[in-house]
Amino acid sequence: MIKLVSDTIDRTDINNLIEWLSQDEIPRLTKGELTIQLEEKWANKIGTKYSVFVNSGSSAILLALAAYLYSKNIQNKKIVIPSLSWATDVSSPMLLGMEPIMCDCNLEDLSCDLTHLEQIFKDESPSSFILVSPLGLVPNMEKIIDLCDRYNVTLFEDVCESMGSKYNNKYLGSFGLASFFSMYFGHHLSTIEGGFINTNDEDFYHLLLMMRSHGWDRDLPEWKQIELRSKYSVDDFTALYNFYVPGFNLRATDLQAFIGLRAIDKLDEYSKRRNNNFNQYLNGVKNTKLNISNFNTNFISSFSYPIVNENKEKIVKKLQEHNIEVRPLIAGDMSKKPMWYEKYGIQSLPHCELINNYGFYIPNHQDLTENEINLIINIINE
Repeated sequence: MIKLVSDTIDRTDINNLIEWLSQDEIPRLTKGELTIQLEEKWANKIGTKYSVFVNSGSSAILLALAAYLYSKNIQNKKIVIPSLSWATDVSSPMLLGMEPIMCDCNLEDLSCDLTHLEQIFKDESPSSFILVSPLGLVPNMEKIIDLCDRYNVTLFEDVCESMGSKYNNKYLGSFGLASFFSMYFGHHLSTIEGGFINTNDEDFYHLLLMMRSHGWDRDLPEWKQIELRSKYSVDDFTALYNFYVPGFNLRATDLQAFIGLRAIDKLDEYSKRRNNNFNQYLNGVKNTKLNISNFNTNFISSFSYPIVNENKEKIVKKLQEHNIEVRPLIAGDMSKKPMWYEKYGIQSLPHCELINNYGFYIPNHQDLTENEINLIINIINE
């Protein structure tokens, strides 16, 4: 079996975890000091001031958007979402009472079609936009940032599939108000379950810390706790169960943080291998309608390799006959899912429809061999 993904938690990680758990004094397993260390290490890695560790990448989206709605003096609740995205990019705004607007994708890097995006910005004047970077491919960040600045749109980055990818030597996830990362099995790195929100906005960061944990102030720096308690005349004892903002419980654990602290050290090597595999696919695959481009100044930490072909069913069947795992291209067109069209109706998004009808993706991970890639390429090209 040539698997779609390969576990990034190895035997050494497990042995280290067992040793940590086997101490005479049982270590703290719930969120604690290791989580703080992990957050600092991840923020430094990506190049942002702050990061917040949560229990999944999907929770990262939910928490960040909830904090945005609560904290920012936004002009409206309209938010643009790529139709080529993931379920929780769509469901989180829906469940939070926002007004999602679908944008078509392009066929070069699979992110939003910039012509369609600008038209939406002009016609709808949305307050925010979730930019999804599919499969490790890198959007044209210069143009996207320019559009967001010109139309006064807050940028969020969903980088769950593009951890380690860079635009002009700067990590994706360091451009918008906030970015989302996933640490689920099968992604670039794993903490079993888990995710990050990264941001450079201190006030937003403090709000995320409170809203992640019920709305209390326990995770805030001491000076911020003093400021809040003074503002609301709260003594230290009452502060233990005082809630300043509405919140969730989306915390991860120190057990996951223990794994994550070691996982971050693997990112560069794993990204390099994924990039090498990606270039082998890029140079070898001839049988796709995509025009994958824009890689001269960017680094692609490839998640999987996308294919769009009218003979999808034949190719997929042939790959499966050779015990090669294959999946739909992300989830296809999200506007074609019942969760969307039963509420908002049918839309016509030509590029996403092409992806929906003829798109799939093939394996790429840090353990894939050159011979395995050549086998996959030959089946597709035939």
